[in-house]
Amino acid sequence: MDGSGKEEEEDSTFTNISLADDIDHSARILYPRPKSLLPKMMNADMDAVDAENQVELEEKTRLINQVLELQHTLEDLSARVDAVKEENLKLKSENQVLGQYIENLMSASSVFQTTDTKSKRK
Repeated sequence: MDGSGKEEEEDSTFTNISLADDIDHSARILYPRPKSLLPKMMNADMDAVDAENQVELEEKTRLINQVLELQHTLEDLSARVDAVKEENLKLKSENQVLGQYIENLMSASSVFQTTDTKSKRK
């Protein structure tokens, strides 16, 4: 075994790179992403945008549902206020009728008649 056999082994483990490869390598330094990775990166970017859009869409849907729920609650409260107003008017009317009835009873009763002591003495 001479030194040339050893050199052959070394030649088989190492590859010579030509200057043309060095030019391609410098192009990789200026443009670090090879063209074959661009669609994958674009897909990853699109997936990120889709994920953001999905989160945004879920947030919008949640807000819309919350607004609709609040609208229904407002409608229910408004209906309740209207019902209470009607009940209040009805009770006022009943109170007026009862007040008039009590006044009539009082005026018909001698117990509630005003006494004029001066007119009775004369």
